[in-house]
Parts: sequence; C-alpha cells; structure tokens
Amino acid sequence: MSSSPPRFRISSGAIHADRAMLEGSELHHLRDVLRLRQGAPVELIDERGRLLGGRIESLDSARATIRIERVEEPRGTPPLILALAIIKGPRMDLAIEKAVELGASEVWPLVCARCVVRDPGQERLLRWRRLAAAASKQSRAAHVVEIRPPLSFSDLPARLPPGVLPVICQAQAPPLAAVARRATRAGILIACGPEGDFDSEEIAAAERAGFIRASLGRNRLRTETAALAALAIAASILEEVARAD
Repeated sequence: MSSSPPRFRISSGAIHADRAMLEGSELHHLRDVLRLRQGAPVELIDERGRLLGGRIESLDSARATIRIERVEEPRGTPPLILALAIIKGPRMDLAIEKAVELGASEVWPLVCARCVVRDPGQERLLRWRRLAAAASKQSRAAHVVEIRPPLSFSDLPARLPPGVLPVICQAQAPPLAAVARRATRAGILIACGPEGDFDSEEIAAAERAGFIRASLGRNRLRTETAALAALAIAASILEEVARAD
C-alpha cells in the first residue's frame, strides 16, 4: 500500500503562483469521498504532467484551495501508443484500463476488416475516456491517457507521429523485445489486431508503411492479452531509453 498523498487532476489555468483551486468532480472526490480536511497533504497533476505537492489551505462547497509547496516537471518518458482493434463487450474496457496502468500514453481504437464491432458509438468512447482518467489517477500516471476516436486501419499509416517505431503484432516474427530495442525518444506504436488477426491486405499495407512485424511467443493470445503483454515489454524498454539520455 502506498503512503503517498492522494492525487488529483487539475487544469494549469487553475494554478496561480503558489495556490491552486480544485473544483468540480475532483473537489467532490477530495471532500466527500476521501473526506480530507484543512492541512491534509495532497498532490496535483496538470495536463502537462507537472506534479505539484502541497496542503489543503481552505475548503468549502465551491472549491479547495491548495497551497503549493513543491513542483516537479514531467519526466519525459518516450510515447507508447497502443493501436488496438476494437473488441466486443467489456474486454475493451479491461484492455484500456490495464493499458493505462502499464504505461500507454495513447490508445487508438482501430476498426479492422475482421472486427465484430465497427462503430462503438459516442457513449462507449466517453466510457473509455472515463476509465482511462480513473486508471491514470489510480496508477499515478504522469498524464491522463488520450483515447482517440476510432479510426480505420487504412488510415493508421498516415497518422504515425514522426520518428515513432511502428510495430505490428504477428505470429512467426522476431520477438517484440528485440524489435522494440530499435526505439528512440520518439517512442513506439504497437498495433494489435482482432481475434481473427489483421487480414492479408492490412498486413501488406502496414509493411509498406514501414511497420515491423513482432511476435509475443508461441501461444495464441486473445486480443487484450496480446495488447497488454506487448505494452509491458515495450514500456520496460522505453524506460531504458529514457534513462540512457
């Protein structure tokens, strides 16, 4: 069990000199769920990943005022993007929640040829974003992980950030650990297909776009298992990249 102070999300616009104003749902969590009171230590994290430590100076029904005692700039770990074929039912919820805990910086839901779900709808996208925000807080991630709107696999190559190492999970390919060691500070994007895998046209298009095939071992894995195994491997290697700088 961690002894660190509870952490709350805040907008940088709510920070003024050495004071921060916490309102809305985060205030509700602080005051009504955790029942914190004046003088309690807390941590705040803004959209840039800055971590601010301080204490509750005052508290009422509208806001909590936090006196800031320290500021830590974000560490700057290389991006780790998961491009994940949309899975039916709660397995996608689980995959997103655990992806955040494992260090994903973004999740890109993919609509692939063999996906059962092709249009998850706005409500489900909002649910994924709520799950990501909650998991970011629980895991003490430096940023709220961005959940992009679903995109077609055919649009994926054009969306690759400059310099990112693009990897596509495939059986009978070199191990992901070996492939991921080619990554730089620009990070890694990992594409995981649906239960029936990417089709041949998608694989060919990915390879033309520079994706590197990588495997996760001998066993056949379900989509969410493959995604989380891949993230665990890649996150460990990106930590090495960050420390080497």
